Amino acid sequence: MMISTKGRYALRVLIDLAEHQTDGYIPLKTIAERQGISEKYLEIVLKSLVKARVLTGVRGKGGGYRLTKPPEQYTVGEILRLTEESLAPVSCLEEGACQCPREAECRTIGLWSGLDQVINRYLDSYTLADLMVSGGERNGHRI
Repeated sequence: MMISTKGRYALRVLIDLAEHQTDGYIPLKTIAERQGISEKYLEIVLKSLVKARVLTGVRGKGGGYRLTKPPEQYTVGEILRLTEESLAPVSCLEEGACQCPREAECRTIGLWSGLDQVINRYLDSYTLADLMVSGGERNGHRI
């Protein structure tokens, strides 16, 4: 599993919007400038987040994007599952994967399944609000 730029940028953008949520709708150009992301690529990221109802967008003068919920209600796992094809450590654990012909005698499936659970629990234990804490620490890890 490797998190793509789409997933990393989605988190950066959502943190940015969370930090500026009292400013109303934030224009794409403003977000792109603050985050150093090209507007064209950012449009792709934002479109998927609007489609998933993570963000709401308004066109025209005074338009832009904002969160649909408070930062405490978004988990990192939720966001990454929206932006990544898969968080599974092996292909047989991906959603919709065909049943492996070796499943009955596979001696490693328990290992991979456990790792998958650890990854998802860990990512779901962090919210956007947690990531807004600059230089903070949680569970012995810098965030």
